[in-house]
Amino acid sequence: MEDEEKTFLALEAFIPYKLNRAAELVSRQFARIYKDRAGLTRPEWRTLATLGQYGTLTATAIGAHSSMHKTKVSRAVQSLEERKWLKRSIDEQDRRVERLALTREGARNYRELAQLAHAFQLKLRDVMGETDFDALDRGLAAVEARLGKDISM
Repeated sequence: MEDEEKTFLALEAFIPYKLNRAAELVSRQFARIYKDRAGLTRPEWRTLATLGQYGTLTATAIGAHSSMHKTKVSRAVQSLEERKWLKRSIDEQDRRVERLALTREGARNYRELAQLAHAFQLKLRDVMGETDFDALDRGLAAVEARLGKDISM
């Protein structure tokens, strides 16, 4: 019986599962906003937001920052370029590297969506309550800080 208890896993109590579910719930709610407002997919939003915050980057840097696979970044870059929200330029030092930046139109849309993101976060804080929101924020920062190191067994 004791061995069975050690092999049984209640997913609802497993922190990685709970983090994923919570992230998906929040992400889906915010996705409605940028999808309705700008018709963006999640990878397009993440690409736009990363470039909006950091300026000119490579696709590799966008993928690393946003934890997206390179194929998702590539499709998002293509889509944003087709909308004329993003432009590519060849790196002068290494002609194999493309630098990506928002166009004037892309930056304008980013600013509008960033305002909606701020409002969404404030509403989330109101719904959760300041104490729980701040505790969650600290807890997530601790997870990222401490688990940047490998804890696999």
